[in-house]
Amino acid sequence: QLQASGGGLVQAGGSPRLSCAASGRTFSTYGMGWFRQAPGKEREFVAAIRRSGSRTYYADSVKGRFTASRDNAKNTVYLQMNSLKPEDTAVYYCAAGSPVLSAITWPSAYVYWGQGTLVTVSS
Repeated sequence: QLQASGGGLVQAGGSPRLSCAASGRTFSTYGMGWFRQAPGKEREFVAAIRRSGSRTYYADSVKGRFTASRDNAKNTVYLQMNSLKPEDTAVYYCAAGSPVLSAITWPSAYVYWGQGTLVTVSS
């Protein structure tokens, strides 16, 4: 089970951090992804982090502004978001799976999903 938190109303330029806490003892065996879905749009890839945390991947739209990290001892993955823009407004989801590199941006490659946390960026 995945539980995302940290969303809310943020001013443009703000720097909130999302957290996703996982239950169970197999967290470290899964790659983790962050996705987002804006109103009226499809769910899109934001970031992913490998099981060990040694490699991260980002959508071009957030590269240089967002940072994914994980603490396997705490069964938690994070998404540090900096320099937020109004177009970053969306429900943010964390997901767990074992995607091959070529599928790391595909929602269908992830097995477990959190409930989502809404981030609203005001201009």
